[in-house]
Amino acid sequence: MRSLCGSGPAPAHAGALRVGLAWAGNPGFIAATMKVCPLPELAPLLATAGCDFFSLQKGAAAADLQRPGPWAGRIADHTAELADFRDTAALVSLMDAVVSVDTSVAHLAGALARPLTLLLTFAADWRWLLEREDSPWYPTARLLRQRSPGDWGSVVEPAAARLRRLK
Repeated sequence: MRSLCGSGPAPAHAGALRVGLAWAGNPGFIAATMKVCPLPELAPLLATAGCDFFSLQKGAAAADLQRPGPWAGRIADHTAELADFRDTAALVSLMDAVVSVDTSVAHLAGALARPLTLLLTFAADWRWLLEREDSPWYPTARLLRQRSPGDWGSVVEPAAARLRRLK
């Protein structure tokens, strides 16, 4: 992680917004299967002009980047350099924005006051309260909730719009 802390991830495009992505929660948790946004569902987000994307995804879901798809060559992956949560915090702190499902990465981004777009499932965890787009715990977070179970499109499109506004 030392190489990232010194100069930060080099943007592929000058002036591009650096956006960290986490699309799957810990598979060891009981509701983890609901907290997985399949990587193909993020295609509209990845099409956002003026953004460079960086994986913050660890665990089995990180292998999704090796599969063919619109994300090929679109998401930089430095996660092999992340030895612990301090390293993850260092990488998150280099991001201009983070887009994440309900994961520890989302909590880390919120605690570090990074602009966070949180992609929540239809039946989100209690800590995100009800019918709110903000979080009393993380002032830089914007909460996007699925309109129906499994409807990732209803949160990915507004997330892309938020990135365009941040840009």
